[in-house]
Amino acid sequence: MKPVLTAPRRALGRTRVEVSVLGFGTAPLGDLYARLDDSMAIATVERAFELGINLLDTSPLYGNGLAEHRCGAALRRVSRQDIVVCTKVGRWMDPSRGRDDGSGFVGGLPHRAVVDYSYDGTMRSVEQSLLRLGTDRLDLLLIHDVDVWTHGIDAIEQRFREAMTGAYVALDRLRGEGVVAGIGIGVNEADMCVRFAQAGSFDTMLLAGRYSLLEQPALRQFLPLAQQQRIGVLLGGVFNSGILATGAVSGAKYNYRDAPPEILAKVAQIQRVCDAHSVALPTAALHFALGHPAVASVVLGGQSPQEVESNVAALSSNVPAALWDDLKAERLLDPDTPVPLSGAG
Repeated sequence: MKPVLTAPRRALGRTRVEVSVLGFGTAPLGDLYARLDDSMAIATVERAFELGINLLDTSPLYGNGLAEHRCGAALRRVSRQDIVVCTKVGRWMDPSRGRDDGSGFVGGLPHRAVVDYSYDGTMRSVEQSLLRLGTDRLDLLLIHDVDVWTHGIDAIEQRFREAMTGAYVALDRLRGEGVVAGIGIGVNEADMCVRFAQAGSFDTMLLAGRYSLLEQPALRQFLPLAQQQRIGVLLGGVFNSGILATGAVSGAKYNYRDAPPEILAKVAQIQRVCDAHSVALPTAALHFALGHPAVASVVLGGQSPQEVESNVAALSSNVPAALWDDLKAERLLDPDTPVPLSGAG
């Protein structure tokens, strides 16, 4: 299979890796929102590859290994060297125990996820991922979900220590041996990105939801630090769990819950400005996220080839500079917030 087009690519921090500015996120392939059949899931990954997306972001968490299995089937149909495979550590799967009800996925494999940031647990997780993906190497490895959102305020200090004394040591060794090209973290909080960046030597960080057209808490400290340390930033959750894709409609989701009134009101204001420039809200959200110089790629999920095609089409759309000017004039963006050049992806 040869790509039918080449998506723009950017260097990932200080690594030698180049990633497409649009990455493919595979949480939906773990049956996150709905049960997918294997043929649809695999076809969706294949379509991403055909459209020039070379960054494949997955995790053992997604469907308790199911997403990695499906990614592996798609990987076997392309040249492995053409794809940047990113997966995560922090959980390994116990096949002797059935899955519990706390995974958040409606489907997935019948295996129990064991949270484990130890050195040995990390190595076990890596080995399992290699087997599920059917590959002999990984490109990027991230320590997953060491944040208050996942573990709660009472447990976060213990989890952070476990990650730095266990998982980080393991990943640093794998990087030193050339097994992986880059190591990093994948979290939901900008403050945790700062803590990890100050505690170790990381090549990349995947931050979900905290730098978007709606909110930019990563702008003050993390993104400048990433530039200083040449950490390649990947962004997930740029639609803030849905509201920047759907707009301020009834039942719109923000942080996986129904959006509160103040969020609905702000999104409605942003959408009004977008409408005035004939730009779809999700298109503006995607382009905005790529406007910061620290950002290498925005990772978007998809449940069908058509969704991937829609994301690529949005990436190719032009967003006029006047839209960003108007958002700043109405104080919906800080005046110093970086924005894309007109027509740039």
